[in-house]
Amino acid sequence: MSKHQCLCGENQNHVEHGGRVHSIWARLQECGLVDQCERISMKKAALELLKLVHSQTYVTFFAVSPTACLKLDPSELPLKSFVQLPCGGIGVDSDTYFNDANTQLAIRVAVGSIVELSTQVIEGKLKNGFACIRPPGHHAEREQAMGFCYFNNVSIATKNLQQRYSSLCEKIAIIDWDVHHGNGTQLCFESDPSVLYISLHRHDNGNFFPGTGAVTETGKDAGKGFTVNVPFSGDIMSDAEYLAAWRVIVLPLLDSFKPDFIFVSAGFDAARGHSAALGGYELSPQIFGYFTRTLLNYANGRVVLSLEGGYDLASICDSAEECVKALCADGGELSRLNGDVLEAIPNQGAQDTIQKVIAVHKSQWPCLTGLQGLNASELHWQTISQRFSSLTVQS
Repeated sequence: MSKHQCLCGENQNHVEHGGRVHSIWARLQECGLVDQCERISMKKAALELLKLVHSQTYVTFFAVSPTACLKLDPSELPLKSFVQLPCGGIGVDSDTYFNDANTQLAIRVAVGSIVELSTQVIEGKLKNGFACIRPPGHHAEREQAMGFCYFNNVSIATKNLQQRYSSLCEKIAIIDWDVHHGNGTQLCFESDPSVLYISLHRHDNGNFFPGTGAVTETGKDAGKGFTVNVPFSGDIMSDAEYLAAWRVIVLPLLDSFKPDFIFVSAGFDAARGHSAALGGYELSPQIFGYFTRTLLNYANGRVVLSLEGGYDLASICDSAEECVKALCADGGELSRLNGDVLEAIPNQGAQDTIQKVIAVHKSQWPCLTGLQGLNASELHWQTISQRFSSLTVQS
């Protein structure tokens, strides 16, 4: 997967490069987490697997070679022409480079790896897992590569479980905490009530890439209400704001939906260390560990994280380490977060966003009451909830 690189051969010209997975893997080795886990063999995804989400022509073009589509009518191709990049390489757009010598193998291995990992988890061979893969996938649509993404890794793995293990996972939740909205994943499941897609992302009223993911995008037909977007706008968000969204929106939805399996599109570009153009938020690595730990309370702990975005090497290594520690039941405690964060009131922008989500979805999801304290600190809410849980009712 690290061999997927631009024709220019210079990683410093691109934020999405093989050093991302190399750095995370090195960190997990250094801190001993690899020794606590079982490493599964990577597998190259079959073309038929890719067609669960993408069209046949698209699969042939990007997973075999563009030259395999030479006899097709140009109007049928997913791409009319490649873009010449300033670095000298080519791409499907100004961000997403393509290399006919190595891109196809990398994207098929990325998909094949998360499919194999999630298969072993649903079969009970593994408890949970973290897929350290690239290129990312949640922006990839049925016939559109964009935002560094070619094939929608998590969507394909989800479709595979639906098709092969329908009796074991009737309901699947996909949590997307990448700072960018997962437009491709949303489109894939917008009509499917058996998949709950929840995305927490920077939106800035549609002015942040990719511009999708408004609170009013809730799915369609039978899937209406099973797409839940938490589109933050305005203020810079940090741990306090995401903690509020997590307890007021995400956890009540999971309590109500009761998924049999959970995928996480685990982008770490909301972590501090990313420029405004790439993220601009201030989440700590520890909060991703906390989120992971809380998700293990659902779906019998069958949770698979798949790397999406995140481009500051230090912060994505720290974040991935926290997540894998939580998966190993060796981290993710709320107490690992900064004390000031736990006592902070979420900013007004976050409160406004969360209130809008409740207003849009409360008729279908009565669990969205906001009673968890929208304008309360996480510490205050935890204290109150512990008092409630200790009360006994006398008959």
